[in-house]
Amino acid sequence: MAIRSKAVVLRQNNVSTDQIWPGKYVNISDPGEMAAHVLEGADKTLRDRFKTVGRILVTGSSFGCGSSREQAVISLLQAGVKAVVASSVGRIWYRNAINLALPVLICPGAVDKIAEGDEIAVDLEAGTVTLAGGQVLKGQPVGEFVFNIIKSGGIKQLMRQKHAGEEAK
Repeated sequence: MAIRSKAVVLRQNNVSTDQIWPGKYVNISDPGEMAAHVLEGADKTLRDRFKTVGRILVTGSSFGCGSSREQAVISLLQAGVKAVVASSVGRIWYRNAINLALPVLICPGAVDKIAEGDEIAVDLEAGTVTLAGGQVLKGQPVGEFVFNIIKSGGIKQLMRQKHAGEEAK
């Protein structure tokens, strides 16, 4: 499963969930409004760059550190982000991303090799990012269990599918 788009690059480390989805907006649930405030605490230009440049966010280490706020993943999805490539991520944020079917590839150093607007392809199973010139960056492949959750559309969808299959028996 390759996800292809142009890269939007955020050359920052330690971007917290509060920077991805600022606490002052926790009561907002409207998808359009959520997209309007995504990553506002890190770089206010990002939401527009997801519309005009590309749909894959490439960032530094410890992305999503901080709280367990699910809106930090939901707001990225609402802004049209198809995948995140990061040097490392916060553990709780990563699990929320898996549960909500946001593909995340851990690829140390990718942020230093990918430029804004570069066409890239992210392959979760292989754990690779392929650049337009054919160069392949090696990251950490996701396991079959995680891949199946993402491929199913998230943990809720996977459970619905599983239980629908059991009911059909």
